[in-house]
Amino acid sequence: MAQGADWKKRRATIGSMDVELGKRTRLTRLLYQTGLKNGTLLLLPIDQGLEHGPIDFFSNPDAADPEYQAKLALQGNYNGIVYHIGLAKKYMRNYAGRVPLVLKINGKTTVPSDAEAFSPVDATVEDAVRLGADAVGYTLYVGSPAQDRDFLQFTKIRTECDRYGMPLIVWAYPRGSAIEAKGGRDSIYAVDYAARVACELGADIVKLNVPEYDAAKAANCPKPYDKLALSYREGVAKVVESAGRTMVLFSGGSKMGDDDLLEKARITMEEGATGLIFGRNMWQRPLADGIAITKQVQTILRDFGLRR
Repeated sequence: MAQGADWKKRRATIGSMDVELGKRTRLTRLLYQTGLKNGTLLLLPIDQGLEHGPIDFFSNPDAADPEYQAKLALQGNYNGIVYHIGLAKKYMRNYAGRVPLVLKINGKTTVPSDAEAFSPVDATVEDAVRLGADAVGYTLYVGSPAQDRDFLQFTKIRTECDRYGMPLIVWAYPRGSAIEAKGGRDSIYAVDYAARVACELGADIVKLNVPEYDAAKAANCPKPYDKLALSYREGVAKVVESAGRTMVLFSGGSKMGDDDLLEKARITMEEGATGLIFGRNMWQRPLADGIAITKQVQTILRDFGLRR
């Protein structure tokens, strides 16, 4: 088992969130009936084709076929795969009931500037129910000048999730010109704020990037964040605290070395995360290698199981 029990006190659970029956049922399926079945969560996202374009597949051309990720999710025993609606309709048929689906219901391309970032909906919560999804994913651009539209759009999605008993996973991403002027999207100020906003607006699970410290950019953060030179571990602990009774998933981001990936995965779990959402770090490799690194991550997650 992991050293100490502080992570148990910091981690949000189905019970601490007090969710209603439909969400409780689907969250139980994700956390305790798939993957390691121990209350941890490991998701495999393949929304990058929309968000970044085909560029992310150049390093592993096989990954351009969405069935590649479906095979990795199945053989790697992930808790679920994240698809937009087109991929879910075209590639999930052979994996229905075998790989849980998280339907991503909004997205954008990288072609326009992020100065006024906004991610329009491309599917509905009703679509997620019809396709048998166990959760929906929504990208919320915290701090963007377009956040008034974003909040209104999000409110409709959250209301639908409550109506259908569908867990809501929020990709809480600081973006926009205002964020860049106040320390940047990876600053502790920005990520900590995003974690709190997700909790305030009603996310069940929040996906966050780990904050990064850049002394030059930190000077532009509002006080007292301009003086917070936090370590990787301290940054993780701070944003988990700000997420409150919201389960936290940390993103892997762009591909990193395996030792670095595994060390950071352990730190996030030790500081109270429910799990991880790793995409490019897993599928930008041959299938056998992707399964191998998945198993190493799951070895870490086994140390952080919680009973229902």
